[in-house]
Amino acid sequence: MTVTHLSAPAKLTLSLSVVGVRHDGYHLVDAEMVAVDLTDELELSNGDGLEVVVPDGGLEVSEDGENLVARALRLVGRTAHVVVHKSVPAGAGLGGGSADAAAILQWAGWDDVAGSVVLGADVPFCLVGGRARVTGIGEVVEPLPFEERAFTLLTPPVGCPTPDVYRRWDEMGGPLGEHGNDLEPAAVDLVPALLRWRDELGDAAGCRPKLAGSGSTWFVEGEYPGEGRRVVRTLPSA
Repeated sequence: MTVTHLSAPAKLTLSLSVVGVRHDGYHLVDAEMVAVDLTDELELSNGDGLEVVVPDGGLEVSEDGENLVARALRLVGRTAHVVVHKSVPAGAGLGGGSADAAAILQWAGWDDVAGSVVLGADVPFCLVGGRARVTGIGEVVEPLPFEERAFTLLTPPVGCPTPDVYRRWDEMGGPLGEHGNDLEPAAVDLVPALLRWRDELGDAAGCRPKLAGSGSTWFVEGEYPGEGRRVVRTLPSA
């Protein structure tokens, strides 16, 4: 049996402004994203089906037809038995599911970056990787020069469902984030427990952490290893 191995790097959203809302309710953003060396690993073999292996303590991930891997396979009209070994935490704002889907699209030779947004707003960036400015609803990806940088992440054992965070942002009247992420006030209002981990990372790093995307991961630039913290480095585009 032939097995194909794929890597799916996480994305880190360094800044995020919500600049409008389309008539269909989708939010328009202006964000800077980078790929980092925290990766899920996928094994593809003959057959059909999906298995997701989650580390102890990680949030569970569905293995049904709505999983982004399954949806990506349908989009490209391919079948495979896929085992996803998760390292990118689910519900953490790091685009793990989108990265997995993008890995499938790349394997299938899919090169319609803008068209991949039908799977999710982060999938186009994950297809491109590296460092980029992302606008529209996520479908416009403009590569930026690569910068070698290190960040420390702290991911709480709670998830922040992206649709719920955007809904709360709307309910709050579209607040501006004071720390480079307009979704942070909504995420914290939705999940107040996030503040505990923000303060924990801030105490360790001596600076104010930012929220990654819609959450729940907090991050600071620089290397501050310690319990529960993960140091990652940026990756160039493939």
